[in-house]
Amino acid sequence: MGDRSEVSRGLLSAGDGVASSDAGWMRLALEEARGAEAAGEVPIGAVAVFDGKLIARGANRTIRDCDPTAHAEMIALREAAKTIRNYRLAGVSVYVTIEPCAMCAGAMIQARIGRVVYGADDPKGGAVRSCFNVLDNSLLNHRVEAAGGVLAEECAAVLQAFFAARR
Repeated sequence: MGDRSEVSRGLLSAGDGVASSDAGWMRLALEEARGAEAAGEVPIGAVAVFDGKLIARGANRTIRDCDPTAHAEMIALREAAKTIRNYRLAGVSVYVTIEPCAMCAGAMIQARIGRVVYGADDPKGGAVRSCFNVLDNSLLNHRVEAAGGVLAEECAAVLQAFFAARR
């Protein structure tokens, strides 16, 4: 797989053997989650895909950046916007290892992404279906297609192991 400079230029694609399915893209998000864990962060990862190409990666870095908004999804959205040089991310799919929170779901609506795919449900803060239904709210001017449960057990296991080690 190419390096991050290739990702930031949008050069990696499914044809390069990176991933071609929801599960394949989620595996890349899991790589980001493991990187966050290695850095002492809560292991959540995200990737953004546009036209079958990986355009952004994100991993939680709230501690490193001393920034409560530095969730994996937010990092990936920011990088994706820079990559395609547009704050509107129409047609972009975001893959994230856990159900997005209200902040991240709101940012996805503001960015006008087309789709979010997540791994594990978040019963304590998920804003797609567990606690709230932000992405499909009829009062909003944009709705985001959502699919959950992709590699859910593996995504949940990464988080559970992280928190078990800290107890």
